[in-house]
Amino acid sequence: MFTGIVQSQAEIISSDVNHKLMRLIVKGELELIEQLQLGASIAVNGCCLTVVKFFQQQHNSIIHFDVIDETLRFTNLGYLKIGDKVNIERSLKVGDELGGHIVSGHIHTTASLSHIEQTATNCSMTFKLPVQWKKFVLAKGFITINGISLTVGDVIDNHFTVHLIPETLSRTNLSSLSMGALVNIECDQQTITIVNTIERMKL
Repeated sequence: MFTGIVQSQAEIISSDVNHKLMRLIVKGELELIEQLQLGASIAVNGCCLTVVKFFQQQHNSIIHFDVIDETLRFTNLGYLKIGDKVNIERSLKVGDELGGHIVSGHIHTTASLSHIEQTATNCSMTFKLPVQWKKFVLAKGFITINGISLTVGDVIDNHFTVHLIPETLSRTNLSSLSMGALVNIECDQQTITIVNTIERMKL
């Protein structure tokens, strides 16, 4: 489990695919591997991945993940290129501060960036969701974008907007998005449960 509070960014240094399995290798801060164990879970752009290898290289940490075909189909990980930055969060420990909301790391779908409105102090981004997921995105509700816990602003049809403070832009990879870029989306599980329950009760 995660909180949606991004701890750092890491750089993609390899993303080789062999027989529909990607070996994803990232380079990040040395602190990322402190007390890390093989088999641990790390959220990479919000997607829960298992650590299969890690080591220190000079003043950096190098972490290997295996990404299966199912994960590649539902996330933006298959579109990553060498040099791209991904958002990183270590898994939640008992007693940690819950600064965002409970995030599972199980990506539901991707959304594309359709509009950016930015001033010196404010930034609003609008994303287009697949139509079947729009019922789970509500104004003032939670949503996770590339692993970042955010509050939904406006919702119009299958488009939704989030409003970002400079701190969020500086600590995450949202600032590097270009128009049409795909982001990983995890909808709030409580919202999904409530909507699905109400729909079943109407049958």
